[in-house]
Amino acid sequence: MPVPPCDILFIHQNMPGQFRYLAPVFAASPDFRITFLTRREGVDLDRVRTVRYPAPEEKRETSDALLAPVEKVLRFGRAVLTAGLELRAQGYRPRLIIVHPGWGEGLFLRDIWPEARIVTYGEYYYRADGGDIGFDPLFPVTAQGLARSRMMNTHLLLAHEQADRVLCPTHWQKQRHPAFLQAKTDVIFDGIDTTRARPNPAARVALDNGPVLTVTDEVITYVARNLEPHRGFHVVMHALPALLAARPRAHVVIVGGENVSYSPAARAPHASWKAQLLGEIDLGAQAARVHFVGQLPYQVYLDLLAISSVHLYLTYPFVLSWSCLEAMAAGCLMVASDTGPVREVISHGENGLLFPFFDRAALVETVCTALDDRALDTRLRANARETVLTRYDLRACLAAQAKLIERMLRP
Repeated sequence: MPVPPCDILFIHQNMPGQFRYLAPVFAASPDFRITFLTRREGVDLDRVRTVRYPAPEEKRETSDALLAPVEKVLRFGRAVLTAGLELRAQGYRPRLIIVHPGWGEGLFLRDIWPEARIVTYGEYYYRADGGDIGFDPLFPVTAQGLARSRMMNTHLLLAHEQADRVLCPTHWQKQRHPAFLQAKTDVIFDGIDTTRARPNPAARVALDNGPVLTVTDEVITYVARNLEPHRGFHVVMHALPALLAARPRAHVVIVGGENVSYSPAARAPHASWKAQLLGEIDLGAQAARVHFVGQLPYQVYLDLLAISSVHLYLTYPFVLSWSCLEAMAAGCLMVASDTGPVREVISHGENGLLFPFFDRAALVETVCTALDDRALDTRLRANARETVLTRYDLRACLAAQAKLIERMLRP
């Protein structure tokens, strides 16, 4: 009698999220049936059954600042609980559940499917020191803020405690978690597709109402999902007058949206950090060489990395961005902040150059050093790509993740 396919359930509120490569790998095998539970509309994967739960209401019923984070994640947890109970009533019994618990989806999984193995994604854990809290004087630490951050761990603890294993993308992120969680954590990065993110001397990028840039131009690039302090946008902006003066031929291309992903909102009446900082900094005639391009289609973004003369990457001690490793895979000359998550992938003088996060003068000096030393440029670029090929290439990461899953499925 043929053995029925093994059911694996992926859960992520913004499908596919960190599972964009992993879920399709197992979906391609006849030995597995893949279901994806999400709130996101309009996205589907080949050979993957998508089940959607209604997006929780945004309304806030509590006026207590400490209860607000718990109320928000509870809405997500309840939505997944309802959807999960419906699936169970239909006879669905996953052997393995892989969930990103960051919004509360992992709160009640063990109550729905007590027999399933569970792997949670350990992206971040809030602590009073050593991370983003208290790192930037722009946001002073308060007792209320510390208490709120502790409450923001509530759903993470409950989800990870239920898990059989925790999957963490970097060692720095793993070390943010309590020791009892680290003991059951595997460090495997999500993976970078180095066949797409790669050097491309023929790349060209046409800017709206601006020049067409190629590798023959001096192009300083900066990328973030959203332009905000957590990714050092304010440091880059305040360094721009000196940087533009030092590099009179350079174009600075800034990629990112105007919302916030991690940082507090900009000060009223400003609608964004970009608006606030442009109101504080006078770029004068040099403003014509600064290009804000918003969020780019992926291939255009890769073309921009390919023509970059120097790529700036800054982050608080926080989650390392995919963009950092994509830039390295593209062979970018990296000038990055000397912070914990960055030091895990960039060694100063070996595959990039580091500077103190808040030191604008050092940022400018380091960029100039990188641009003026062609031998250093060539060596750092080659080593940056080699780092990703050796440690973070998609094929190797997927193989390691597959081994973890196969281990979870053993009787």
